[in-house]
Amino acid sequence: MMPCDSNMTSIVQRIARQALLTFRSPPRIGEEASKSFLENHSKLKSLMTEVRAADLHLVPRRASDSPPAVPVPPPVTYMHICETDQFSMGVFLLKSGASIPLHDHPGMHGMLKVMYGKVRISCFDRLQRSPQAAQPGALRRSVLRSTAEYTEDSDPCVLSPDRDNLHQIDAVDGPTAFMDILAPPYDPDDGRDCHYYRLLTDAEEGEHTEQREQKEKEVWLMEISQPPEFWCGGEPYPGPEVSL
Repeated sequence: MMPCDSNMTSIVQRIARQALLTFRSPPRIGEEASKSFLENHSKLKSLMTEVRAADLHLVPRRASDSPPAVPVPPPVTYMHICETDQFSMGVFLLKSGASIPLHDHPGMHGMLKVMYGKVRISCFDRLQRSPQAAQPGALRRSVLRSTAEYTEDSDPCVLSPDRDNLHQIDAVDGPTAFMDILAPPYDPDDGRDCHYYRLLTDAEEGEHTEQREQKEKEVWLMEISQPPEFWCGGEPYPGPEVSL
């Protein structure tokens, strides 16, 4: 049997192996990243830049495509590719007009690459760490770092425990799909549960607006329960098998 070289290995497999290398010992919150981590992270980002929908055997969908035979199809579905203690990898598919609400990634790194369609991503950071347990209604002083649109030709969107850790993802001009890596995976038992937020309007901020410095893009986020209009279903992943 001939040895399997990098040219014969699927890019999905190569991404998974690189993610395993990158996130086996990632920097924690407030820690400076090592040279090794930065080099591996750069290699992972380069691979994610290359991957396309065809590599995952994904066929771009249209707004007119018939929904699954369920009473109310979910606005978002997820294709699981693989998961280890270090990272999870999969594909999110958003219907036309769907959104993944503003949410966080506690202590996690992440990388998102659009496979087809277009998404608008708004990235936020908390300005202060709260010693209190998270609970609906709690206010978080935050800053809007960026709002940008991404397509399959865009570089990946990257988050870390300290930067762009909260984001909202909106499908723009039709259905869209993106490949997603999170490291480590969500795990409520290990303090990595997903929390949802709502951006307060100027009127809602009220007295809080007067108590903060008047810096552009500084905002207040209110923690909320998972919005009832958002839920995520599952779909089988059609692409190349990944083994780790």
